[in-house]
Amino acid sequence: MSGRLHLAVELGAAGRHPGAWRLGGADPARLFTAAHHLDLVRTAARGGLDLVALPDSLRPPGADPAALPGTLDAVAVAARVAPAVPGIGLVPTVTVTHTEPFNLSKAVATLDFVSTGRAGWQPDVSRTQAEADLFGRARADRDAASLWREAGEAIEVAARLWDSWEDDAEIRDAATGRFVDRDRLHHIDFTGEFFSVTGPSITPRPPQGQPLTVLRGDETDALATVGRYADVVRVAADTVAGAAEARDRVRAAVADAGRDPEQVTVLLDVETLLGDGAAARLRGLDALAPADADPAPATLRHVGDPAALAALLRGAAEERAADGFVLVPLALPSGVDEIVDGLLPALGDAWTPAPYEGTLRDRFGLARPADRYARTTG
Repeated sequence: MSGRLHLAVELGAAGRHPGAWRLGGADPARLFTAAHHLDLVRTAARGGLDLVALPDSLRPPGADPAALPGTLDAVAVAARVAPAVPGIGLVPTVTVTHTEPFNLSKAVATLDFVSTGRAGWQPDVSRTQAEADLFGRARADRDAASLWREAGEAIEVAARLWDSWEDDAEIRDAATGRFVDRDRLHHIDFTGEFFSVTGPSITPRPPQGQPLTVLRGDETDALATVGRYADVVRVAADTVAGAAEARDRVRAAVADAGRDPEQVTVLLDVETLLGDGAAARLRGLDALAPADADPAPATLRHVGDPAALAALLRGAAEERAADGFVLVPLALPSGVDEIVDGLLPALGDAWTPAPYEGTLRDRFGLARPADRYARTTG
């Protein structure tokens, strides 16, 4: 973990609140367009934030016509945004249940190429029969522990596939017709509880070697996977004291996995609705929410004065309750402007946006991993 405060923002369609797409200024016609996502990420980059988190889900649309029906693919959105918006990391959610790690590793590696080393991914699990039905798969009841063990295997396979091309495997010699040195491509020969993958990848090793892995650390059953694989961990808590407890649990899980907790950054999610009239706007959002949706806070929520939120974040950081924050606007696009133009200036010396140089791993003080196969083959 680098010593500076880390700030990120979650940018999902109209915002986290289920009624946000109906709020004035949301412009529903733009929600599924490239222009909408480009504008959001450009604003976040203007603020010097470390990364944008792009949520995604396999949940099918509900029956309520007031609910926002569906979502775009987060990896594809990130790949569209990446070449057009420099200076910020891009971390899409990637559901690893029902999907093959070979395909996922290729997609995330491609994102790292098109973003010139600014890619991460947030592996997530799928829990419901309705989601399994989308893939035409019979699904026995799966407990959370099983789902997260499978997620851990998917992360392991992806990392091995990224390492399956050595860094200098590409020769690119047109005269001899040799693009790649096949002796520097490696079968991963992975066999686990859920996957059996031979490899190698069909995509060269990404610019970062292994793109940043972000995981949620809220569930006890997820902690073993978090401890072993996460570079950055997101947590939810409704108080600063709860956030400190969550950070301690994550750090203990990392230590139990034989890793250095100082190399893992823990970010607290904070829902935001800022500025004058925020309380009235929230009441309006609640009134617009679908009948079957729960608009209650999923984590610490601040509604109102940006300066008061800045004081809260400074205090939480000083108490080491978190290493940084993922700011989650309840409504977009207004919410990202409120953060960049209202909250960030109010943070004062606590937030000094650093020039975006190098990769997303560099941004978090993480070295580029050595290739495990190059180490063993010489």
